[in-house]
Amino acid sequence: MKYLLNFLFFFGFSILATAQNQVLKLWPATPPLQKEMDLKEEVVQEGILRISNVQEPLIEVFLPTPQVATGEAVVIFPGGGYGILAYDWEGTDFAKWLNSQGIAGIVVKYRLPNSKSLIDPKEVPLMDAQRAMRLVRHHASDWNINPSKVGVMGFSAGGHLASTLSTQYAHELDRDKDAIDQLSARPDFSILVYPVITFNERFTHGGSRKNLLGDTPSKELIERFSNELQVDENTPRAFLVHAQDDQAVPLENSTLYYQALHSKGVESSLHIYPKGGHGFAFGRSRGAVENWTEVLLDWIKNLN
Repeated sequence: MKYLLNFLFFFGFSILATAQNQVLKLWPATPPLQKEMDLKEEVVQEGILRISNVQEPLIEVFLPTPQVATGEAVVIFPGGGYGILAYDWEGTDFAKWLNSQGIAGIVVKYRLPNSKSLIDPKEVPLMDAQRAMRLVRHHASDWNINPSKVGVMGFSAGGHLASTLSTQYAHELDRDKDAIDQLSARPDFSILVYPVITFNERFTHGGSRKNLLGDTPSKELIERFSNELQVDENTPRAFLVHAQDDQAVPLENSTLYYQALHSKGVESSLHIYPKGGHGFAFGRSRGAVENWTEVLLDWIKNLN
């Protein structure tokens, strides 16, 4: 059964600014590369809260209680093939879980490239991701966050965005900038969960590539957004997890990225489970993959 939640969703956002979490716009006015159009976001609850046609990009900030805060923060990019955002399944559920571990969780409602209001769609998700990172560092002291311990977490196409930010954090377009734009957008670490990494025809997720780059992208664009080709010595450390039986995003996406990191001397961690499929999130009731979050916590604790 399908329920349209537009009113409730936005009303809920308006009252979420509590001691535990708050909502902030990414941009003070009309976001860059966006035309003013009378378009509505779509919010549908079908077991998973799905958001599409994002017009007002936001971050929703979940903070742990000060007594248990580690100073670490994770900026979360939900997946959805660059067509929708699986906002709770791969977003707010993980932010709340991170809070239970003393880690701040910041969920990004980023713009999707299939919106008709966008001027240069392929550039917009990265631009929103950069702004989210900078906004977290801007508020670091207010939120009890160490600005040198801010990582990213991305699922599926959100993993593509997280790895794009990790390799193209310094990419800039000619636009008006404010003081927040002067802060670093480089993540200190990345957590990539069944991520789309490559746009190489053999291993890519076709829907994500088509939604971001269109039907017939140039070779230059395919290479630019094949993030295993963009890794260098300054790319942040990564934790990657994938299932061998993933029929949507081949596990080679994770192995290609790990190999690129290894070749540049970037210490990282790759975990492949035999079963789990795609979109397993916490992996509940899917066998051994259910343990991946515990492995992740150990990795985070040993980052320093």
